This record gives sequence, structure tokens and C-alpha cells, in this order.
Amino acid sequence: MNGRSVRLLLIAACVVMFPLRLPAPLVFTPGEGWTYEPVGGEGKWQRTRAKDQLDVAQAAFDQKDYNLALKAARRVVAMWPLSDYAPRAQYLAGRCYEAKHNDERAFREYQKILEKYPKSENVKDVLQRQYEIANRYLGGQRFKLWGCLPWFRSMDKTAEMFEKIVASGPYSDVAPQAQMKAGAAREKQAHYPEAVKAYELAADRYHDRPQVAADALFKAALAYQHQAATVEYDQNTAAQAIATLTDFMTLYPDDPRVAEGQKIIAALKREQAHGSFNIAAYYEKNRKWDGALVYYNEALLQDPNSPYATEARQRLDAIKKRVQPAGK
Repeated sequence: MNGRSVRLLLIAACVVMFPLRLPAPLVFTPGEGWTYEPVGGEGKWQRTRAKDQLDVAQAAFDQKDYNLALKAARRVVAMWPLSDYAPRAQYLAGRCYEAKHNDERAFREYQKILEKYPKSENVKDVLQRQYEIANRYLGGQRFKLWGCLPWFRSMDKTAEMFEKIVASGPYSDVAPQAQMKAGAAREKQAHYPEAVKAYELAADRYHDRPQVAADALFKAALAYQHQAATVEYDQNTAAQAIATLTDFMTLYPDDPRVAEGQKIIAALKREQAHGSFNIAAYYEKNRKWDGALVYYNEALLQDPNSPYATEARQRLDAIKKRVQPAGK
């Protein structure tokens, strides 16, 4: 390592170990961190009372000077965290990040309000804003690298956002739809078991809201259907889809999706019969007659009117003649 590198490392170490106020434009304030100040304006935005400092933040925000508003708001929270003005300052910090199009950071700043100041007057608005942010990510907005470069989409992080909204306000105005959107995010990942859990939780928790509960049950059934289609011979998942759709049609017989549900059940039963028929054919090929008889019978029971049922009957007769003792 050359002498210049050593000197740079020593300078960096001194800055970290002994935080001091540095010449503008870069200023370090203990408890607040680094900020940029215009030459000649160092510290002029700072006040000695929480209320006055909040007034600076609010005035700057109203003038769309989000950098100054953010500095002033963060100072209120850092210097007077237990004051009556801290919740509003924390809210302004979230609004600043949202205005600067840093949605992920805004979501985190809003979350601090829900965790530190759960009785804040802004809680309802915070949950709504978090819901709108998560919705933007569900719609395809990219998460940013280092808070500035749009880089990647993540349905996992998006689902976690919706889950945090529900955890913070399970019976808030936005909670039912947030729970549903968590399921939608999991579906976009093709994580169907997790999607089902999200939808079933919505149906159970918000059973007193028929529109939400009906939608949740129907979407849970569709998630089961998608899962069944991704796994060969997944009879159990198909059966769960049928059972969930049956519950949906029983509980909400006037829902306009009942006819669609009936078609899906018919298709699932046909697919079940197909799966059972293929398993039976495998056993028959390997001369496992008992297994073949069981699964050909399954194919008949699952969908007596399917094309597989006709052939299953023929194969059952043939196998019975083969294995039946002579004279009987």
C-alpha cells in the first residue's frame, strides 16, 4: 500500500472517530448525520425549539424544498423524539422521500410512525400512503439501487409491504385489500401455497365483509388450480381447489362467478380423472393389478362422464377377467 493510500485511510478513520463540523457544503451534526449546506447558510435553518424547527420543515415542504424540509424534520425527530412535534416531523420525512420518488425509503419512514407513534393523527393517512406505494411496486415499479437507480422488481418485497400494512392496522380501511394484494404478489411469484394462505386469511379475518370474503375464497381456489397445474398428478391440490370452489358457491350462490366456478370444477374433475387413469395405466403396464383396479375406479368416480371414464370401464373389465380365478 503506498503512502497516499495510507494517508487517506488515516483521514477517513479520524472523520469516523471524531465527528466534527466540517466546512460547507458538507456538515456533520452529532445525532443527525451528514448534510449539505449552501456556503454562508450553514445552520441557519436550525432552531432551538421543536415547534420552531417543525415550522421550518413544514414551510420548506410547502415550498417544495424537500431537501431542506427533510433536514429540518429529521432534526426534530433526532433532537426531540418524545415531543408532541416528533410524529408530525416523522410524517413530513416520509412525505419528502415520497415527493423525491424514493418510495421504498418513504415506506420505511412511514413505518416508523406506526411503530413509534401509533396514536399519531396521521396513522390513517400513513396506511393509505403505504398501500399506494406497495400498489405501485405490485404494478411493476422497480426498487432502486442505493435509493436512486431503478434496478429490480421484487414481488417478495412487495408482498412484505402489504403484510406490514395489515400487521400495523388489521382492521383499517385499507387492510382487507392489502391482504388480498399480498396474495396477488405471491401469485406473481408463482408461490401458490403462500398466495392461498394470504387469500384464506382474508376470507377468515374479513368474513363480515361479503365482497372481500367471496373474492378471497374464489382467488384461493384459483391459486389452488394454478398450483395443481404445475405438479403432475397433484390430486390433493386439485381436490382442495374443488372444495374451496364448492364452499364459495355454497356461501355466495348469487355471486356472478358461480357459473365460472362450476366450469372450473368440471375441468378439475376431468383432470383428476386423467391423472388417476395415467397412474392406473402405469400399474397395469407393470402388472400391478390391484393398484390398476384402484386407480381406474378412481377415474370413474372423479368424472363418470369424461372420455377417460369410458376407457377406464373397459380396462377394469379386462383386468378383472385376467385376475379372476377360473370358474368364477
